[in-house]
Amino acid sequence: MVLQSLKNCLWLSCIHRTPKACFWSTAGGGLIIQSVSNDVYQNLAVEDWIHDHMDLEKQQVLFLWRNSPAVVIGRHQNPWQECNLRLLRQKNIKLARRRSGGGTVYHDLGNINLTFFTTRKKYERMGNLKLVVKALKALRPQLDVHVTDRYDILLDRQYKISGTAAKLGRTSAYHHCTLLCNADKSVLSSVLKSPYKGLKSNATPSMPASVKNLFEEDASLTSGMLLDAIAKEYAVQNQIDHRITLINPADETLLPGISNRTKELQTWEWVYGKTPKFSISTCLSMAYKDSVLDVQVNMDVKHGRIEVCNIDLPEQWLPPGLCSELVKGLTGSKFCPNEATTLVTTLLRVCPQDHELHSRWSLLCENMIRLM
Repeated sequence: MVLQSLKNCLWLSCIHRTPKACFWSTAGGGLIIQSVSNDVYQNLAVEDWIHDHMDLEKQQVLFLWRNSPAVVIGRHQNPWQECNLRLLRQKNIKLARRRSGGGTVYHDLGNINLTFFTTRKKYERMGNLKLVVKALKALRPQLDVHVTDRYDILLDRQYKISGTAAKLGRTSAYHHCTLLCNADKSVLSSVLKSPYKGLKSNATPSMPASVKNLFEEDASLTSGMLLDAIAKEYAVQNQIDHRITLINPADETLLPGISNRTKELQTWEWVYGKTPKFSISTCLSMAYKDSVLDVQVNMDVKHGRIEVCNIDLPEQWLPPGLCSELVKGLTGSKFCPNEATTLVTTLLRVCPQDHELHSRWSLLCENMIRLM
């Protein structure tokens, strides 16, 4: 562990740090920057800032970044369909929605992220991926890595080590990809498995794939070595100096307006509210005393809010008025366990004091919250 830390320190000590004053005026052609932050929202905000502010006609950019544990979904995806939100909350793993398309990925410090910025005319993701493969082969010639027609990078012809997504603006574009180095695969596989049943959506689905870490193939590799190799190859291909500039994504003097961009990416309205309309049709099997009651639930959710809600259960089990109050309260509210819990807590205060009714009412509310 000490040796690993020493290697990383030595690698960082070799990086040329461009003075802030001349950061964006580096000699033309290309620029390589690396984030000092591991916050997913800050790093995604940097992508947006570069895309919107930099003159990519004069200067191409390679952005290198890593995140603490996070699940990142594509612009047009449904988080309830893509991951286990309950598990994310339990493990304190962040959920983020990026502005590019593509599928869902798990990030941790064992995952490298690369973003290639160019003009729209020069956008070429196959070329970018071949650059990454060439860098890997230069570092370890024995690695069996190649790019597929789907713009993935495979290891040993079967294991996915890199996925791709992109955003094409009117004049600017960026292509970003991941590189699995030493990610926690057990967490990856568990959080990217949705437990939600009966969900129908037109959102872009992710394509499951077998994955493998590069470190499983060669334990002598380090994230620093991989980043440096890719930066060197990028410098060679763009005929620029091999120097990596470290930036702080929270620095407003360097990136004016970045804080607001970061905050927007953290909002419920962006992460969940941008979800394409979907519906849920499921049966809740509620165990009560010595019996099991099946309750049919149908909901339509638009912009992350419950638009239509129907709960079908026997009148003799719970008075229709109580069930109607729950339906009325849920309609128009966020499809969110926190908001549902607040609603239920309020409703329970006005629930009849009859112990039997109160128990049944609580059970139904608990099961509705678990749906979210």
